Amino acid sequence: MVLLQISEPGQSPEPHQRRRAVGIDLGTTNSLVATVRSGTPETLLDSEGQHLLPSVVHYSATGEVTVGRRAYDRSADDPLNTLVSVKRFMGRGIEDIKTLGSQLPYDMVASDSGMPNFKTVAGEISPVAASTEILKVLVERAELALDGRLEGAVVTVPAYFDEAQRQATKDAATLAGVKVLRLLSEPTAAAVAYGLDQGGEGVIAVYDLGGGTFDISILRLSHGVFEVLSTGGDSALGGDDFDRALAQWFGQQAGLGDDLNPSVQRQLLMTARSAKESLSTQPQVAVSVAGWTGELKREQLDSLIDPMIDKTLRACRRCLRDAGLKPEDVANVVMVGGSTRTLRVREKVTEAFGREPLVDIDPDRVVAIGAALQADVLVGNKPGDEMLLLDVIPLSLGIETMGGLMEKIIHRNTTIPVAKAQDFTTFKDGQVAMAVHVLQGERELVSDSRSLARFELRGIPPMVAGAAKIRVGFRVDADGLLNVSAKELISGVEAHVEVKPSYGLNDEEVTRMLKESYTHAKGDMQARALREQQVDADRMYVDLQAALEQDGRALLNNEEYHCLEMALVDLERVRNSENHREIARHIEVVSKTSEEFAARRMNASIQKALTGHSLDEIERGM
Repeated sequence: MVLLQISEPGQSPEPHQRRRAVGIDLGTTNSLVATVRSGTPETLLDSEGQHLLPSVVHYSATGEVTVGRRAYDRSADDPLNTLVSVKRFMGRGIEDIKTLGSQLPYDMVASDSGMPNFKTVAGEISPVAASTEILKVLVERAELALDGRLEGAVVTVPAYFDEAQRQATKDAATLAGVKVLRLLSEPTAAAVAYGLDQGGEGVIAVYDLGGGTFDISILRLSHGVFEVLSTGGDSALGGDDFDRALAQWFGQQAGLGDDLNPSVQRQLLMTARSAKESLSTQPQVAVSVAGWTGELKREQLDSLIDPMIDKTLRACRRCLRDAGLKPEDVANVVMVGGSTRTLRVREKVTEAFGREPLVDIDPDRVVAIGAALQADVLVGNKPGDEMLLLDVIPLSLGIETMGGLMEKIIHRNTTIPVAKAQDFTTFKDGQVAMAVHVLQGERELVSDSRSLARFELRGIPPMVAGAAKIRVGFRVDADGLLNVSAKELISGVEAHVEVKPSYGLNDEEVTRMLKESYTHAKGDMQARALREQQVDADRMYVDLQAALEQDGRALLNNEEYHCLEMALVDLERVRNSENHREIARHIEVVSKTSEEFAARRMNASIQKALTGHSLDEIERGM
């Protein structure tokens, strides 16, 4: 007798059949795809034996779309229809692209979604659509290599990508026809690759300098657990900026002005990139561009890019402070991104951390390899308990409270996925609705924070101020996407919003929020204390004014009534001062002055409630 093979629901009837899953590094300059075969992660080759796919898309008037090296070759003679570094535009608004510099050779217009569209001969193209074309090529490469359709992919994003940029990336992958198992931050993916391949425990710093973004993450590795202690970086700084600085220098040497046509701009950039890469192995290189012929030495390149490298190192120091660590506490520094091949970058990182960085795994491929390892777990090819990965949110999340204050509910660097809730109440008597303004940032005031979404909770039963109990819940999923809900606990009325922020985020503003949270910490706390005292003063004024109108003449003599009126006048006058201690002192004065009035009101209320009831009835009610 033989056994009939069956399987658990959702499991393969062939126990040794592996599910097809990949890790995709959607990069600014280059993209690639990796998978795990025979227990070993590897990046997949194209038909020409290349791992890297240039993140370039060309559109023709006939509707033909070209991706990769062939598209890159068109960037000099047809720059307006050749989209390069589109990742830098993901989740941005038309106004934000001005921060990327004046040398962008594109004609861009605002779309209905708020994201900028590229004007091409094929029509208006969004950054999401262009990224979709890149992802389609990677997915096709993977399906050919694995001989079948993919069952899922882990797609990486910079750790500093906010909700809008993450959602745009997820949309592009979905449009490319692949199921997104998870969005994973690029530095964390690199930690997965090094942690699993080489083992070991301790604190590591992941220095990720790609073509368009810089990220620094401090992680602790312990018994197979990857915990991100802190993250930082600059989502508008990368090797592309090195190229621009060098291209500008070439233009100056050639005697060119600032008003260059797109074709010349692209020639300068391509020459700059080639020269930069050559200087990683040579002390000097001959250059001929735009009618100028000369020699570029490594020292000249270093002087041009040092300010940008120093900017990354300042972010590293802030990140270490966040984690409560010093450079000597870091066991290893992992280098990620093609721009870390620049020798000056490695020299300055070695100097900053006091140790040679790890470059054992190709810095261009390490992120994709880590993503592939994670995808292998998530798709079910490996027991999930073999690797536990904890990621964090980059900026605090909260809501607006009275006085224009930002009340943080989930703090920066909290491990995700996470769910947290906090209780709030109403400010005015009879309030039946509550506006919920969702914010992101590190400052204390709404004016210094970034607005994510707004929604209203309606149907709150009318009660006296402070009686209602509204629970606001925040939930961030593994992809860093946010859901917010508000529920009034007595009536059960509820409202919620799925925060898919409108495209149009200024990443420099996000970076600025973090920087200014340090430089303005003292002033912010003083401003918060002032606003809180002003809110307390407003509440006391409204409550006491209403009480006087209702019961003042019945329970107070003329002198007492006038005394309380004068106390309110003084409180209203002081309320607009800039001295929170003075406001607090007047609040205390009004509170003590009104104590007797409050006691009389309470006694009158009790007597009214007891009128007409016998002692037996009262005792039975108790």
